[in-house]
Amino acid sequence: MAHTVFLKSAEAVHVQTYVSQPAGTPRGAVVVLQEIFGVNAHIRAVADGYAAAGYLAVAPATFTRVQADVELGYTEADMATGFGLKSQVDQLPAPGVLDDVQAAIDHAADGGLKVGIVGFCWGGLLTWRAACQLRGLSAAVPYYGGGMTAEPDASLSPKVPVLAHFGDQDHWIPLDTVHAFQRRQPQVAVHVYPANHGFNCDQRGSYDAAAAAIARERTLAFLAQHVG
Repeated sequence: MAHTVFLKSAEAVHVQTYVSQPAGTPRGAVVVLQEIFGVNAHIRAVADGYAAAGYLAVAPATFTRVQADVELGYTEADMATGFGLKSQVDQLPAPGVLDDVQAAIDHAADGGLKVGIVGFCWGGLLTWRAACQLRGLSAAVPYYGGGMTAEPDASLSPKVPVLAHFGDQDHWIPLDTVHAFQRRQPQVAVHVYPANHGFNCDQRGSYDAAAAAIARERTLAFLAQHVG
C-alpha cells in the first residue's frame, strides 16, 4: 500500500514523499533517492519493490526546494530539464537537500526501524553523501552515483557499510575513476557490471536486465545483513 506524505525538514521545507508499505510488519526501512527525473513511475516502482521485499520504502522528492511535483521521462528534453533543476539544487547553501534526506531517514526510522538508503544517478551521489554525513543510517547503496568517484566526494569517509554499483560502459563515470575510488575506499564493496549508466531503469534505453537483477540480488542481501 502506498501513499504520499509531506515531511518537514530542518528549515521547515515540506518535502513531498512517496511512502510504500509492506504487507506485514516491516523488517526495516529503505530511503529511495531519485535520479534527476523526479519521483517518477520508475522510482515509485523501485520503492514498491522494496516494500514487496518487506521494507518500509520512503522516496522523498529532492527537487522540492526548487520545484514541486517534478515527474519527468527519459527523453533528451526531460534530461535537459532534470539537469537544469539539479543545477539549481547545487547552488543552494549547504547542506541543501541533505536536510530533506535526513527528514526522510528520520521518518523511516520512526518506530525503531533500522534504515538503509538506496539512490540512483544523482540520487546515488546523495546516497554516498548521506552515508558520510547524515545520522540514523545502517547501510547505503549508491547506484552509478555521478560525482562520487571525483573530488571532493571521493575523499569522504562513510559512517556505515556501503555497497556501490557501477557500469563499465558509463561515459558519465569513467571506469578509471571507479578503480581509483576502489583503491581509495577499500571498505566499500564495489561491483562493476558490463552495462551503461542507468542500467537499473527499465524505462531507459540503457536498461540491462541481467545487471539490474544481479545488482538487486546483491542489494537485498546487503540490506538483509545490515538493516534486517
